[in-house]
Amino acid sequence: MSGETSVFDFELRALDGSPLPLSRFRGQVLLLVNVASRCGFTPQYEGLQALQARYAARGFTVIGFPCNQFGAQEPGSAGEIAEFCSTRFAVDFPLSEKIEVNGPAAHPLYRHLRAEAPGVLGTEAIKWNFTKFLVDREGRVVERFAPATDPAAIAGEIERLLDAPIAGSAAQ
Repeated sequence: MSGETSVFDFELRALDGSPLPLSRFRGQVLLLVNVASRCGFTPQYEGLQALQARYAARGFTVIGFPCNQFGAQEPGSAGEIAEFCSTRFAVDFPLSEKIEVNGPAAHPLYRHLRAEAPGVLGTEAIKWNFTKFLVDREGRVVERFAPATDPAAIAGEIERLLDAPIAGSAAQ
């Protein structure tokens, strides 16, 4: 790790190749999700987009990270992924370029997420597509949710973080 203490310290590339510095989301609550177009959990895009639509105005953003490491379920090009997400699920939340979330080529963001919020029995590896990480407004990983967790089931936690005072915004 190179001293990153917050998810806002990481930079990626968006699906269209443009820079996607997570610092641009500083002060927001984030839900970071490794996604795939040909997975049994792919219909969760609908629930993720519903969360985005419901909470975006309050300072919430879903960010999807296409990944082909699980059963080769995200084989498409960036253009194919973008078209699929747009036409099939009307996704308007940001998507990164295709990344790896496990192994030696795992993106540094995912190494950070795994270390900050290990899975069952302390295992750090991402087990499958649609593993979700909830991040507070300070960029701290608050909770990790299993692939089978329906996005709607996370709404209460999102609301709790959105309603929490922002550090430095009130007398301390």
